Amino acid sequence: MKAVVVGGGIGGLAAAVALHARGWDVEVRERAREFTDIGAGLAVQPNALRALDALGLGTTVRARATTDPPLGIRHAGGGWLLRNDTDGLRRRFGQWVMLPRAELVALLRAQVPESALRAGSTVTGVLPDGTVRYRDGPGAGVGKGTGVGDLVVGADGIRSVTRRAVLPEAPPPRYAGYSTWRFITTARPGVAAEGSVETWGRGERFGYAPLPDGRVYCYVMANAPQGESKGSPEDELAHLRRRFARWHEPIPSLLAATEGSAVLRHDTYELPDLPTFVSHRHRTALLGDAAHAMTPNLGQGACQAIEDAVELAAALDGAGGDTAAGLDAYDRVRRPRTQMVVRRSRRLGGVAHWSSPVLTALRNTGLRMTPGSSFARSLAPVIGGEGR
Repeated sequence: MKAVVVGGGIGGLAAAVALHARGWDVEVRERAREFTDIGAGLAVQPNALRALDALGLGTTVRARATTDPPLGIRHAGGGWLLRNDTDGLRRRFGQWVMLPRAELVALLRAQVPESALRAGSTVTGVLPDGTVRYRDGPGAGVGKGTGVGDLVVGADGIRSVTRRAVLPEAPPPRYAGYSTWRFITTARPGVAAEGSVETWGRGERFGYAPLPDGRVYCYVMANAPQGESKGSPEDELAHLRRRFARWHEPIPSLLAATEGSAVLRHDTYELPDLPTFVSHRHRTALLGDAAHAMTPNLGQGACQAIEDAVELAAALDGAGGDTAAGLDAYDRVRRPRTQMVVRRSRRLGGVAHWSSPVLTALRNTGLRMTPGSSFARSLAPVIGGEGR
């Protein structure tokens, strides 16, 4: 049985690993010239670590990453709005780890046969018989071609060509109302982060988390018109330095320790609920952002994509060669769960991005009165796996 995986990010590579381990012949087509990810860290939460265990990578990831749950939420002056019970989180759910996204991509890539990887290959369409049309560039030879799979896995992101081919009436992504900046600081003495922390202001947030090599992953989310740009990455960094100059340390120092070229900015979108993640006619399953792109408020985008990959392979295996039955089983398991996570992430972002002085003051007061254990209760439906 052959599977053509469209997209070589975390979700696509995880699907290739999972299917290859179950005896599938896999082919991964990635538009970029190489299989990597730049400029961002990744919080691998306990649910995703369990999925990585199923891929044989959980122990390796735990050993190569920092391993603390998030500490909580501060306000711009530095005081705590919500302090998590980190020991309780570990006991209840297990480990969290933080590492560069590129490192996880490399670990997954190493589990896929080199001959299966096709970089520089842009998929242009998926036909009803499982034929994938593509156009190759320098990373995969030059020319046009087709490949036929018993299964097509659409892991090609929020602007998925695969989704448009198999669900042409599906609603397009919608703008969440805020931009996201991501960057990793240059390692410098004296610039440190005590752990994974978010700081909330009025319509804006700043998050940071230490990486194993001493650098710090940072992300910023702020209300903004769709398509707004400050110019070059250097201009974006200068804007962030001005904007957060009066926020608590280490935020100004982290921004000072960042190179302009490291800053990535993108508008934040989510995908409205799809009626299905599969197409029998096209022998296709969607996963990750192609199926359920979500706002980053819960840090679950990549985590859910890894879960998708493991569950897809298990569903197909459990169907005993009946691809249609396997696709149906995958859809029954994954669509309700991931769409629940999308909704929860949207609601959290709505509260976090209040800009009214009155509403933000009420929000902050409510957070101060909230016991640290409440964070664990709110996460239980998302992370699950209690007591494992």
